[in-house]
Amino acid sequence: MQLARWSIVVPVKTLIRAKTRLAGAAGPYRTDLAVAVASDTVAAALRCRLVARVVVVTADPLPAERLAALGAHVVNDPDMGLNTALRAGAAEAVRLAPGDAVGALQADLPALRPAELEAVLAAAPQFEQAFLPDAADVGTTFYGVRPGVPFVPRFGGESRARHLSGGAKELTLAGVSSVRRDVDTVEDLREAVALGLGPATSAVVPLFLRDGFVQDGP
Repeated sequence: MQLARWSIVVPVKTLIRAKTRLAGAAGPYRTDLAVAVASDTVAAALRCRLVARVVVVTADPLPAERLAALGAHVVNDPDMGLNTALRAGAAEAVRLAPGDAVGALQADLPALRPAELEAVLAAAPQFEQAFLPDAADVGTTFYGVRPGVPFVPRFGGESRARHLSGGAKELTLAGVSSVRRDVDTVEDLREAVALGLGPATSAVVPLFLRDGFVQDGP
C-alpha cells in the first residue's frame, strides 16, 4: 500500500513570547534558542520521506526568514491563538495540495529524527484523525488527519485529553522518543540533549554552559 504524503504545519511564536519558561536558564540566548529549536524541527521534518512540504505559521519576520531559507512555506499567523494559527496553516496546506494528509507538529522538537517522524506519519492514516502525546503524556506534539477529513487541533495545556475527547486516536508507538520530546523547561532540554540535538540547537546550548546560565547538575 502506498504511504500517504503529508503537509506538516508548524506554528512558531513571535520571539518575544518564545521559550519564556527557559528565560532564567537561557539568559540573553533565549531568542537564539527559540529560533534554533524551530530550525532543527523544520529541517528534520523536511528530511522526512513522507513529508511533501512544511507550512510554517508565524508573525515574526526573523524565524520566518530563517525557516523559509530552509525550504519551509511561510504564512502569516492571524495572532488569534495556537489552534487558529494551525487551522490557517492547514487551510494553506490544503490549498497547495488537497490530496495530501495534513499534520500539525510542535515547533520545539530539537532532537527530532526524520525516521521517527516517518514512523508516526506511516501509522497515523490508520485513523481519520490521530495524535501523538508528548513525553509527559499530558500534551500533544503531533496531530494529523487523512485527506479530506476536517482538521480540528486541540493543542495547549492538557491537550492529550482534549484530543481523545474529540475523537482522535492516540498513537502508541515505540522508538519515537524524539517526536515526543518537546522542550519547555531545563529538564526537557537536558533530555533532548541526551537524545541528540539538531545542529542549530547544538550550536546554541554550549553558550549557556560557557556563560553559566545552565548548570550541568540537577
